[in-house]
Amino acid sequence: MITDHLSEARSHFKYTQTLRRDFHMHPELGFREIRTGGIVAKELEALGIEVTKGVGRTGVVGLLEGGKPGPTLLMRFDMDALPILEDTGAEYSSQNSGIMHACGHDGHTSIGLTVAQILNAHKSELAGTIKFCFQPSEEGNNGEEIGGAEMMMKDGVLENPKVDMTLSMHLWNEKPLGWVHVAKGPVMAGAEEFKIKIIGRGGHGAIPEAAVDPVVCAAQIISAAQTIVSRNVSPMETAVVSFTVIQGGTAFNVIPQEVLMEGTIRTFEPKVRQKVVRRFEEIVTGIASAMECQSQVNVKRLTPALINAADITGIVQETARRILPQANHDSTPCLTMGAEDMAFMQEKVNGCYLFIGSNNAEKNLNYGHHHPKFDFDEQALITGAALMSAAALDILK
Repeated sequence: MITDHLSEARSHFKYTQTLRRDFHMHPELGFREIRTGGIVAKELEALGIEVTKGVGRTGVVGLLEGGKPGPTLLMRFDMDALPILEDTGAEYSSQNSGIMHACGHDGHTSIGLTVAQILNAHKSELAGTIKFCFQPSEEGNNGEEIGGAEMMMKDGVLENPKVDMTLSMHLWNEKPLGWVHVAKGPVMAGAEEFKIKIIGRGGHGAIPEAAVDPVVCAAQIISAAQTIVSRNVSPMETAVVSFTVIQGGTAFNVIPQEVLMEGTIRTFEPKVRQKVVRRFEEIVTGIASAMECQSQVNVKRLTPALINAADITGIVQETARRILPQANHDSTPCLTMGAEDMAFMQEKVNGCYLFIGSNNAEKNLNYGHHHPKFDFDEQALITGAALMSAAALDILK
């Protein structure tokens, strides 16, 4: 069996780094990862791994059968970039203007291909099958009805062979190199997108009594919606209600006909989600009615909460402590109110989603995800490849 996972990952570092920088220089948006997916397929095929292309539009799946019978473990690595103009000044900066790997998916893809290299070299020791899942469009639907995880599921990624467990990861620039997070239970929030239209009766700003003002109504709704978290959700539970878009009005002396609002709701627990969404809809419709306005409210679920299964996560925690004894191991649940569409797969199949610290303030590599200056310490690539490889072996055992 592999006894020194870190050394093996270090021996592949040049390969991992070269891939990462190439992906970073040529970022592609969701469902447009043609070049990225082509490289992924080519690298997997070079190992003799069975490859299926075009899963979920631009996704790639590789199947590695171990030397011993056992379950099937899906390992997910996302590939897409973001519509952001890069401002890092790195020698490997994006060559696609206005598109940037500002979340670390270039690192995830290169780690995934490195894990394929390592596990393929030790496939005789694998007690089961690895399904490498290189996913498109994690950052959003990009004009489609569903995002990358759901699109791949629609195309049968959890079948043929049937997936028994999942393992996935994220480089995490909110924490420094050397930090590792593996936690049981909810780790990322479920996300809702809401859109509201408040319809009043327009008129002259100096004659408000002749109009029905949707602006004042919208203000009351925004204020009252904040009481959902402070008065309807227990202090021992967590939720977020954020209004992020308000559009209404055309001139200083005109009361508009309507106001549009958008935003997001984030929760971890299903019962909290149900309560927050119900109260939100009641507040919008109730206040609008009381202020003689009409209302249209649509709350759309984007992702469920990402919840780690206790059994698989327990194995990964033991693996992390064994191969990374010097790391800062964190098992705190509910890490972030950010959302992740891997949650759709983990709704269907038990899995573990882990985080690896990647920032380095001394190198000025500590900007947050989705920032134009986002970049990470590439030593985190070694940690990622080592832990994901070792965890896969241990889970299948």
